[in-house]
Amino acid sequence: MDGSATDIGLVLDKASPVPLYFQLARALEGAISDGRLAKGTFLGNEIELAERWQISRPTVRRAIQDLVDSGLLVRQRGIGTRVVSDQIRRRVTMMSLFDDLAAQNRAPKSTVITHERVVAPAEIAAMLELEPGSLVVYVERRRDADGKPLALMRNWLTIEAMGEITTDQLSRTGLYASLRAHGVRPHSATQQIGARSASATDAALLNLPASAPVLTMRRVLQDRSGRVVEVGDHVFDAATFHFQTTVLEG
Repeated sequence: MDGSATDIGLVLDKASPVPLYFQLARALEGAISDGRLAKGTFLGNEIELAERWQISRPTVRRAIQDLVDSGLLVRQRGIGTRVVSDQIRRRVTMMSLFDDLAAQNRAPKSTVITHERVVAPAEIAAMLELEPGSLVVYVERRRDADGKPLALMRNWLTIEAMGEITTDQLSRTGLYASLRAHGVRPHSATQQIGARSASATDAALLNLPASAPVLTMRRVLQDRSGRVVEVGDHVFDAATFHFQTTVLEG
């Protein structure tokens, strides 16, 4: 699909209260995510797209702009609109990365590097609201998508929350799904998102060049009782991954 876009099975519900531009933007986003619109595909100009989908040019323009702003499409004068990004996008939600990748049909795989009880570092103990020197469960995993390394997940959990979760479970599903299966109900979290150069260890595990750019996220999770149950430090390959948030007018 490196010429022009073929039929991607796009259906818009003109009777729906959901705005057509929003329906179109999400449908195109989904087609990019699952490969129906591959990187390099030309969508055509606004007139062609409006005729193809039987909607107005302003509707097409607004939907396309939404995806241009997200870095998924680029406009080229006199040519049309082209798919430029095949990055994995993650909305900032309470879902695990495993579930996000599965929802995008990106064939997630987890490799458990470490799963053991350790003395919590002082900073981690404080965030978990534990006494200094307390034991916690430390889990380190590499998450692959479509057969390629994507992220490193380093998590410290209270022993009570981790329960009898096994290494095998952690290799087959997401951490939050495992927690829910053992009666822990994630409720809310605070997150800090940043960027830095990959450490030598990170670069080796993610098959990246030395000092390649990576995105980072620290998450502190509470369950429904208000207990802090997990601290996570995650590292993502910045070339194939970005976070996506929605900002509403206050």
